[in-house]
Amino acid sequence: MTSITTARSHRARRRLSRAVLYLLAIVVLAIILIPLAYAVIGGFRTSSQLVSDPVGLPNPWVITNYIDQLLNTAFWRQIWNSFFIAVVTTLLVLPAASLASYAIARYRFRGKEVIYTFFTLGLLFPIAVAVIPLFITLRQANLLNNPFGVALPQAAFALPLAVVIFRPFFQSIPRDLFESAALDGCGPLRTYWSIVLPLSRPVLATIAILAVVASWNAFILPLLILTEPTQWTLPIGVNNVSAQFSTDYAVVLAYATLAMIPALAFYFLFQKQIVGGLTAGAVK
Repeated sequence: MTSITTARSHRARRRLSRAVLYLLAIVVLAIILIPLAYAVIGGFRTSSQLVSDPVGLPNPWVITNYIDQLLNTAFWRQIWNSFFIAVVTTLLVLPAASLASYAIARYRFRGKEVIYTFFTLGLLFPIAVAVIPLFITLRQANLLNNPFGVALPQAAFALPLAVVIFRPFFQSIPRDLFESAALDGCGPLRTYWSIVLPLSRPVLATIAILAVVASWNAFILPLLILTEPTQWTLPIGVNNVSAQFSTDYAVVLAYATLAMIPALAFYFLFQKQIVGGLTAGAVK
């Protein structure tokens, strides 16, 4: 009788904990989705509708807010600028982080743990702290109003997280593979190219996705470096539209919604790769 009561008590606690977990998930989901839904629907309204009934549905539905932005050449130029900078940032991060992590994970040399510690400390260093030194350095290097002036610092600030993700994965690769490659005459670079990189596709995809999304959403550095309107990225465009149409809330919401779509779609399509890459080193 006691064992039955205990089993029922355990089941009741599991059900209660599961219910609390689901409730928390629903609350978090609502916190995320409600502002997104409000922005999307608000873009189909007029400013007068938003003022008179902030939480109502469009009546009538207005599509000109979205159409006007989609026909705006500046909007597409900003998308291209954001895309180009994100691609360059990713192409800089992947080889640099993978090579550094490969050396730290697979080879013994004096000071490697100190180097790895410096990388991990980089996670605590916000880009806002380095704004003034970066501006002075990039001005001296003649990289102001240049997309590479944004991509290079972004790649540098993305390196710590990339190294922290890469290193445990490289450490989890069986040492027998490296010994077999050495017996076949493969040097360190050949082993890296022929064995390590093919096995690292999940982690490479994870780092690439994180770098693209972080670069796409970057605001402070592009705002500091890119002063020419033809060089502006999408977050700067959102900021300028919100300032230009400060009283036309519907236009601002429509522009912000269109600006969010590429990053949200990219993240949604590759979310499995992110999770798989982050856990790859732990399950190998």
